[in-house]
Amino acid sequence: MKTALVTGANKGIGFAVVKLLAEKGFYVYLGCRDAQRGAEAVSELNRNGLKNVEVLELDVTDQQSVDNASNILSSKIKELDVLINNAGISGAYDQTALGSQIAEFERVYATNVFGVVRVTAAFVGLLKKASQPRIVNVSTAMASLGMAGDLENLHYPKRYVIYQSSKAALNMYTVNLAHELLGTSFKINAVCPGYTQTDFTGGQGTSTTAQAAQRIVKYALIGPDGPTGKYFSEEYQAEGAYPW
Repeated sequence: MKTALVTGANKGIGFAVVKLLAEKGFYVYLGCRDAQRGAEAVSELNRNGLKNVEVLELDVTDQQSVDNASNILSSKIKELDVLINNAGISGAYDQTALGSQIAEFERVYATNVFGVVRVTAAFVGLLKKASQPRIVNVSTAMASLGMAGDLENLHYPKRYVIYQSSKAALNMYTVNLAHELLGTSFKINAVCPGYTQTDFTGGQGTSTTAQAAQRIVKYALIGPDGPTGKYFSEEYQAEGAYPW
């Protein structure tokens, strides 16, 4: 049975990704910084007939927590097939280039950028042992410099400098990681799940969590001829890579 780890997965998009991967036959580790909430999420999936799910306590902003999670997983499995770096935060509602505080930049980057780097480094050893390892970094269409560079772009009626710049940094990490692992069986991509109805968006959005999960899991399941080092936002661009 193939294995997957999804971070930030006790609710919202992460939870939907865990559910979909479990339905597709993966044994899924539900990464969650609060073990109790993670256990409740797993119980809900169990009640729906999905027994191939297990909570893994994991705070992406805490090196000790990530190291502990890596050690626990290494004691349970010999290889990891899929890593979905889903954990992310938006930061304060009002974000401006001149008015946002450094502390808020640091708080958001700690999860959206440094957390992904930390988790990837901790679990890449297990991923390297898989025959076709896949990493999906959950990004956003709002991180596109090409699209944001049009200052009158209707996709950006309101801008969020901290959140957008953190995800743009995540995109650059993604392409560099993919370049570093070229010539191996890794496939690594950044994927926007779409404007999704979650707590993250205040329940607003044009996509359900199930639709968002489909977009993410698609790139966890790509074959050896699939893309790597690309950026996809299928809600806004149905075919091909999205502009960086």
